[in-house]
Amino acid sequence: MANWLVLAEQVLGGHELTDEEALAILDCPDEELLLLLQGAYRIRSAYYGNKVKLNMIINAKSGLCPENCGYCSQSAVSTAPVKTYKMVDKETLLRGAEEAHRLRIGTYCIVASGRGPSDKEIDTVVSAVKEIKERFGLKVCACLGILKPEQAARLKEAGVDRYNHNINTSKQHHPNITTSHTYDDRVRTVETVKEAGLSPCSGVIIGMKETKQDVVDMARSLRALDADSIPVNFLHAIDGTPLAGTNELNPRYCLKVLALFRYMNPTKEIRIAGGREVNLRSLQPLGLYAANSIFVGDYLTTAGQEKSADYQMLGDLGFEIEFAPAPQAGVVS
Repeated sequence: MANWLVLAEQVLGGHELTDEEALAILDCPDEELLLLLQGAYRIRSAYYGNKVKLNMIINAKSGLCPENCGYCSQSAVSTAPVKTYKMVDKETLLRGAEEAHRLRIGTYCIVASGRGPSDKEIDTVVSAVKEIKERFGLKVCACLGILKPEQAARLKEAGVDRYNHNINTSKQHHPNITTSHTYDDRVRTVETVKEAGLSPCSGVIIGMKETKQDVVDMARSLRALDADSIPVNFLHAIDGTPLAGTNELNPRYCLKVLALFRYMNPTKEIRIAGGREVNLRSLQPLGLYAANSIFVGDYLTTAGQEKSADYQMLGDLGFEIEFAPAPQAGVVS
């Protein structure tokens, strides 16, 4: 029987997992799963205690994407029925921020489909973020696709705190998922936002016919990229996409994946992201013994569970929600 607590203490002492150790986590026997999670929680609690960060998405631009990502209902190759609209206006972004502020969400995420933003779309986001910061003081993350250095600089100047651009999968598996951009294009965008002084957020999608070695490579690549926040998505296969019908995951394996990302990236925000409801199912609460962050509400084109259920889950676990600052006197909300 592997001693997961010993490995956790080694990680806290600065040890980086070997491939053999990482694969052993993914191959952990189900009867050892709670011991594995105990080790993951030992690491998580050392850096984050019992706190959980909350994030909320606004889908600022939907569909109309020229890319051919096999998992995405908004891509050019998807026949899934999704709403399509251009970048929403500033007022819509402000209303979303007001809702996030009311719920005392930690991070408000402005997400737009497409290969990358136009300068006009950057103008809209910049204008909105300046007012969001003035009125609500929210932490803002933008996810707008492949970014130019000058665009990253403008977002930073406007007050954007974090930029998300997922690597999604391993470098080796990437051509099986999309060919309209490269893995290096994604890495280059993460490096661009780091150079601009934005906090880098980059994560993965698990369950896209990758190997366990691919999963290990993803976790190690994000360690090398030094991503501050790592959203771990679990494929919610959508009819009309190339990956429709893919169903490789079970809740126990998903928990092992979350544990791997915690052991491999001990100091980082690990977020259970898209697909947690349909893949972790009744084991969702256990995921937070490894992860320390979740999305509240709906995702881009799929529904999340009721917000009240998330708050109830966190309360039942005895975890403390790391709320955004309470409204200040005189601040419009």
